Amino acid sequence: MENQFVKIASLIGDPTRAIVMWTLLDGKAFTATELAITANTSPQNMSMHLAKLLDAGLLFVEKQGRHKYYRFSNKETAYAIEAMASLIPPSVSEKKMTDQNSPIKHCRTCYDHLAGKIGVAVTESLLEQEVILDLDMKFEISEKGEKWFSDFGINLEDLKKQRRIFLKPCLDWSERKNHIAGSIGASLLDKMIADDWLRRTKNSRAIQITGKGEKEFLKYFRIVV
Repeated sequence: MENQFVKIASLIGDPTRAIVMWTLLDGKAFTATELAITANTSPQNMSMHLAKLLDAGLLFVEKQGRHKYYRFSNKETAYAIEAMASLIPPSVSEKKMTDQNSPIKHCRTCYDHLAGKIGVAVTESLLEQEVILDLDMKFEISEKGEKWFSDFGINLEDLKKQRRIFLKPCLDWSERKNHIAGSIGASLLDKMIADDWLRRTKNSRAIQITGKGEKEFLKYFRIVV
């Protein structure tokens, strides 16, 4: 176990591979060329780094026509990368700057679920309403919560059948608090986008809150955005 941990830590710790992992938190699949441009390295060097990440089981590659697309091999890898970012100590300049309302910190995606100030506020609201329960750092749905999600339009039974984590806390790197991850977190984000509460921003993980979204966040989560 120790040797495997050291291997994974050293793989992610490389600057180029760290950029790859951070870029993939966008939730989309990228080609080797796109990742090479993002990391400011050559295609040949990027191929070497991707091969190592594939060999370690951290990435998955899918071929479509002439192109190969890389993404995380599982969602737990994405959660781990997001949690690692919370270890970054705030610098003196960050403490002085009032940048808490920057788009990426205010509302963003964390792979496939909602994060940032709004993502944490949604989680805290559901805990206060006892829709979800925090049982020794494990999130569970309450009986009240089962009805709440049904009324909200999310079928929990369908989510439980998915071959992935149902519900878990995910440490938010900018807020240093937990937001919701798992199939429930993904479903909440999908529904908010489908119902036009939220809109994705091109080439960014930042999420735009619509006028309708402002009203709905206040109604369902008592959040003033």
